[in-house]
Amino acid sequence: MRFPSPLLPGTLLARYKRFFADVRLADDRLVTAHCPNSGSLLGCKAAGSPVYLSHHPDPRRRLPYTWEMIRVGRTWVGINTLWPNRLVVEAIEDGTLGELQGYSGIRREVRVSPRSRLDLCLKGQAGRCWVEVKNVTFRAGSAAAFPDAVTERGTRHLRELIRLVRAGHSAALVFVVQRGDCAAFRPADEVDPEYGRWLRRAVDAGVEVLPYQARVTPLGISLTRRLELVL
Repeated sequence: MRFPSPLLPGTLLARYKRFFADVRLADDRLVTAHCPNSGSLLGCKAAGSPVYLSHHPDPRRRLPYTWEMIRVGRTWVGINTLWPNRLVVEAIEDGTLGELQGYSGIRREVRVSPRSRLDLCLKGQAGRCWVEVKNVTFRAGSAAAFPDAVTERGTRHLRELIRLVRAGHSAALVFVVQRGDCAAFRPADEVDPEYGRWLRRAVDAGVEVLPYQARVTPLGISLTRRLELVL
């Protein structure tokens, strides 16, 4: 995935009220950007950090700038949760995500219960494979970890995936790690132990858990390799 127009460099001043970020652009303008991430951004919101924004000159938008990534140490970390679904679809279609090959159709945002939708439904001769996608920005030690805040919704998705496997379907959970400085992936039990317990139950039930690392640059983002899953 390549960004359709050049990103704008700046310096993060503050992230607040979850969906707002104040940024000083390289030309010294101060702007408020949309933060497309409802998580805590633990470890990824230090004031003074280099960031990149995208610009959307649509008069209907309240905020024409969107915060896309932040520099943490030597690594660009993608914080935009709108991109992982697109990255996974691209990786399925180009063969990078080899574990999810052999399906002829992809549906998005499919309702599986009155309270839940899952991101993707793959359809093929062998049946359906239900796929949920999560964005990962948190790093704990040398491992990427999820979640960065307590997530009742994420736990509900795990229960849905388990239910679908027990009903005879295939199911997968893809963690898109939008940073290149992690050697493995694990549940963030120190943040949300309930999510960690349900993730382990999902693995035991037969849900395929696929942590994939992304290469994040100001030009674009792409999935590159599967990380070791540490439970």
